[in-house]
Amino acid sequence: MEPFLNSLKSKKIILASNSPRRQELLKGLEVEFEIRPTSVEEKIPVDMKPEFVAAYLSKLKAESFLDELNENELLITSDTVVILDKHVLGKPNTEEEAFDMLKSLSGTSHIVMTAVTFRDHKRQITVEDETQVTFRFLEEEEIWHYIKNYSPMDKAGAYGIQEWIGYIGVTKMEGSYFNVMGFPLHLVYEQLKKWS
Repeated sequence: MEPFLNSLKSKKIILASNSPRRQELLKGLEVEFEIRPTSVEEKIPVDMKPEFVAAYLSKLKAESFLDELNENELLITSDTVVILDKHVLGKPNTEEEAFDMLKSLSGTSHIVMTAVTFRDHKRQITVEDETQVTFRFLEEEEIWHYIKNYSPMDKAGAYGIQEWIGYIGVTKMEGSYFNVMGFPLHLVYEQLKKWS
């Protein structure tokens, strides 16, 4: 099968992410890419508004490649945050923290924001998407079942919508499903067309 974005063959795509979900989703766009993870300290300025955090962190990751990109390379970095009541929920550090996050999301609506930064040796652009997700009331036993049997520790807000907790808990969603997974594919695709 010939990839739809044939013109991208002139660019070497670099995905700076260890996330298996982002890797799987980018593959779904029929794009060949190299995985080159970045390691930056994701320290958020204390006075930063929650809606700016995802873009800030995505750009921070891109800046760590400042002197590493060749002429034919296009870097993609991304970050996802969960915002509840104007507070950012990042990745939990402990099972107890994961429980507290999921308990706070239970029976409420929250915002998932993902920012994706594209950078080559000349220019950089960041795009963002926002999805509102509503959970039904989650029983404590359900929350612990998810924590013990799935992988909440590497996910913003301690959950993956594509996993069991999403199947049984999400009652409503306004916006892109893939954005909640951590990669708004429609925006990524549109940008790749422009950079090809």
